[in-house]
Amino acid sequence: MGSVVHFDFPFRQSTAELRQAALLERFVSQRRPEQDVFWLKENAELLNIYQSCGFELPLTSLAPFNNFYDTIEKRLSFFPQYYRFLLSMCLDLEDLGLPGNRAEAAVDWVAKQGLVGAELSDLQRAEARRLCLRRGVDPVSRDLGLDDRLRDFTTRSETFAIPNKKAAYELTHIVFYLSDYGLKDPCLDEKSIQSLTFAGTLAYLELNIDLLAEICIALRFAGVSPPESWDSWLAEQTRYFAIREDDMGWRSDAYHPYFMLNWHLALSGQGGFGAQIPEGPISFTAPRHEVAPLRELSEQMYTLDGVRHPDWSAMRPKLDETLSDMAREVINAAEQAVDFQSFFNGFARASAPGALV
Repeated sequence: MGSVVHFDFPFRQSTAELRQAALLERFVSQRRPEQDVFWLKENAELLNIYQSCGFELPLTSLAPFNNFYDTIEKRLSFFPQYYRFLLSMCLDLEDLGLPGNRAEAAVDWVAKQGLVGAELSDLQRAEARRLCLRRGVDPVSRDLGLDDRLRDFTTRSETFAIPNKKAAYELTHIVFYLSDYGLKDPCLDEKSIQSLTFAGTLAYLELNIDLLAEICIALRFAGVSPPESWDSWLAEQTRYFAIREDDMGWRSDAYHPYFMLNWHLALSGQGGFGAQIPEGPISFTAPRHEVAPLRELSEQMYTLDGVRHPDWSAMRPKLDETLSDMAREVINAAEQAVDFQSFFNGFARASAPGALV
């Protein structure tokens, strides 16, 4: 006897606005409790993306945040260590259309309390400044060298020609803040653009969706189009992302790569956030890749100690015979996308301390 198949799609969203609203509702109400700092992080990221993309949401889709918004003063006073998350959400909710002007008072309070003075890094100070300036307050107005220090970091391209994810993510966020998320020219020089290209090449070789998407976004905010092969590869990855109803999987899922990938698609005019959103708690599973080109390349380069050379044309024949077919395919594509020789000069790490002496 055959099985009876029931077709029941109560969660189907017929428009982009409904899909965006459904995704927002799951994050505010269905994944984590509001008392969890990761609830703040996830929702601050999603609201920030929606606001930067200029999405127009009905007030009903922002209604789940009413309690958060109405208690922003209480949250700030008791959790000042999370002021950047709290300010970001409050500002974005108002800019997305939630009625009220609590953000202005919140920004003034943050500035008067001197909360930015507790930040150790220039990156965090830049983020705090960007948030407060959205309501006309500069909490670091006396720090006249902040932008110069940030740009100095971006100009050292050698940093980004070797695997260093922390530095790469800091690079993208510097561009986010200096450009005010694409609203103004971040005034990057050629070396800074080269840094983004080097970091993107490593991310592509690693098949790192999350980081490559961020780098493509940063390039666009800097007024530069990413290589077409990066764009097309990222667009292809959307077909392999899985969103499913899951009570526990969200504790360590791939929501952030999903956010970055779809943010990139939205900014590049390729849609973004087009997937149907299931009911209830949801989790995200990123595509898994059977090959690790960057690891293969790095391991083989390390074994060539003593004969490593920064000339890619000289090193490639030595490497080709040791790499898997899939790794060679990715490396070939990476080579065609950028000035690979300039990247390889740093990636080769052919100069050793003994040689310097």
